[in-house]
Amino acid sequence: MTEVKPITIGSQGPLVFSPAKAGNPAVVGLSGFGVTTLMLALHNLGLASTGPVIWLAFVYGGYAQFSAGLQEQRAGNNFGYAAFTSYGAFWISLAAMLVANKYGVFPVTDRDVGSFMLVWTIWTGIMLIASARIHATMFTVFALLFGAFVLLDIEKFGGGEAFGLACTVTLLVLVSVVFYMLTSILLKDLTGRDILPVGRPLA
Repeated sequence: MTEVKPITIGSQGPLVFSPAKAGNPAVVGLSGFGVTTLMLALHNLGLASTGPVIWLAFVYGGYAQFSAGLQEQRAGNNFGYAAFTSYGAFWISLAAMLVANKYGVFPVTDRDVGSFMLVWTIWTGIMLIASARIHATMFTVFALLFGAFVLLDIEKFGGGEAFGLACTVTLLVLVSVVFYMLTSILLKDLTGRDILPVGRPLA
């Protein structure tokens, strides 16, 4: 009787399939947040109309960032899950509120917008505390975002345009730190080295 031997390929033995490497959803989340925030700052400085801000808020800062948050949930990252889905929802709800207000649907006042921002200021304060346990750059991002919200709150509750300008300047600094962190993640993935350090946890 002829012996039947198992078929193998080459000298490596049976094929072993490794799962494909998953992408890091933070790169999309940070990009969506940073680009949309930058466009808002440019609008505040009179360099862009409302249209680009609204569309980016719906699509990139909103939908794309929210989707990145859902991917963070699948990866077991509760902080990224909370941050990206929540700020994605922030951009979508802000854009929807502004569009509806333009057409007289559920009209809002500056004080209403101030209350909306105040709620997000409180929530950002919670995330600021948690971010101290990640790394220094993340803490800086949330500290700047918290400061921007506070300045915007003051402006909306009657503090004057100077606070709005200070908020816009803070947003520009915030965007630069967000893009720094984004670049750090991309370079580390491509090179395997920490070319742009993000610092140690603060707590």
